Amino acid sequence: MIGSGEHPQSLDGVVEAIADVVREAKNSGSRVGFFAAMYSGVTVQVRAGLESGLFEDGPRMETLATTFAARYLDALNQFRGGNQPSRCWDFAFRSAEMWRPLILQHLLLGVNAHINLDLGIAAAQTSPGDDLPDLRNDFVEINRVLARQVDGVRETIGELSPWIGLLDRVDPTAGRAIVNFSIGRAREQAWTVAKLLAGLPEEQWPGHVDVLDRNALSLARLVRDPPGVILKVGLRLIRVREVNDVRQAIERLEGPA
Repeated sequence: MIGSGEHPQSLDGVVEAIADVVREAKNSGSRVGFFAAMYSGVTVQVRAGLESGLFEDGPRMETLATTFAARYLDALNQFRGGNQPSRCWDFAFRSAEMWRPLILQHLLLGVNAHINLDLGIAAAQTSPGDDLPDLRNDFVEINRVLARQVDGVRETIGELSPWIGLLDRVDPTAGRAIVNFSIGRAREQAWTVAKLLAGLPEEQWPGHVDVLDRNALSLARLVRDPPGVILKVGLRLIRVREVNDVRQAIERLEGPA
């Protein structure tokens, strides 16, 4: 149960815990539920992949998916408990309390923190040292699942934010300004991070993790507050036309799962 401080011990536990986040967000009208709804679909698809034999090593993949999700759930628990999570997650959760960011921006803030910070750490924890190369194929596969889920919500975002297509008219570089990172490139960078951390004893990780967190925070700031007066005005106009019913938006974002 989210808020208990306990880590899920299985992918079933992860699915249940994230479903709890989604339910609580719908009941309270919290925009935290935007990313949680999309991520819920990822975990469900990973579980389906385990059941169908998609991955080379099912038990190892379950460990990776559970460890990966636990970092998100821990960060959310810390934030809700008044403690300080990582900088990039703190920024994402505080942004969820704001009206101004688009649904797309809320999603990308979560994706940024979870890939650019959490993914490489979780991979190194799952397969430390010389075990890491054996994880490569399944690491690529779980990233494909994530990419499909992100792609799957694009149509939904267009329905919830009917003027989102104006971004290119407002500023031809708007896509780069808001999505200030390539998800594919971020996944590859996460693997580079995993290789670095897997070769080090964990007591040497904090300094490297701190640099990752600072870099992810810098990207998060650009995603939420891209430069340019015209772009800012355009984003505000797009936001005015978005669906304001948070519960409805969360329910729609659950749909692709």
